Order: sequence, then C-alpha cells, then structure tokens
Amino acid sequence: MNIVLIALVVLGGMGLSVEAGLLGPLGGEVGHLWATFSIFSVGAVLSLLLVIFFGPRNAPSYLAQPGWQLLGGILGPVYVVVLTLATPTIGIAMTMIAILAGQVGKSLLIDHFGWFGTPARRVNGQRMLALVFIIAALALIAGDKL
Repeated sequence: MNIVLIALVVLGGMGLSVEAGLLGPLGGEVGHLWATFSIFSVGAVLSLLLVIFFGPRNAPSYLAQPGWQLLGGILGPVYVVVLTLATPTIGIAMTMIAILAGQVGKSLLIDHFGWFGTPARRVNGQRMLALVFIIAALALIAGDKL
C-alpha cells in the first residue's frame, strides 16, 4: 500500500509542476493575484463537489476544529502567489527544487519534534543527507544564477 501512496504523491508533485507552468503565464496576462484567485476558485468548486458527493455524512463540525488547523488556508494562497511570481523568472525546475528543499527541510523538523499532532520520527543522518542532496540539486540546477 505504501508504494501506491508514494506513487500518488509523486503524481501529485508532477501536477504541481504543471500548475506552476500554467500559473506563470496566466499571472503575466491577468496579474498574479487574479491567477491565484482563479486556481483557488476552480479548486474550491471542485472540492465542494467532492465533499457534497463523497464527503463523510457524520463528520465532526468543521468549525469546531482548532483554529491553527485552518492555517493551511492561509499558506495555500501564499504558496500559489510565490509560484506565480517565481516561475516565469527562475523557471519551473528551479522553482520546484527550491520548493522541495523548503518542504523537506521543514518536514524534517516537523517529523523530528512531532509538531501539529504528528507522531515524532527521529531525524537521522540518512534523512539529513537526503536534504543535503536536494540542496545540492538546487545549486546544480541554479548553476551560476545564484
């Protein structure tokens, strides 16, 4: 089962690269904030349809959850605006590997300390080496542009 989930996440990551490729030109045409709004409005409609047709019927109230769990609602648009601004200037590959470096770096901290209610997973040398390789990949992709 883990291999299926990993494959789905890899496909999701591929989708983010496509999204970045679409957002850059769209932001150049209609403005970065309108491009961000378009992505989230289409996503909101799709999410609403999924909730209506496939959501659990007896789920706890959304509004009864702790406010900090809704932080992703703020971080999502910030992420998309950054994609829209950065991608046309530094390219999709550099944007994605920089995002990956940030994601893995912060994820290691979250895992290590068990933040946000996740189980703690010790960060060892192997996991740190993976981050070093990602940062090296960023430097190689950036070349002389850093």
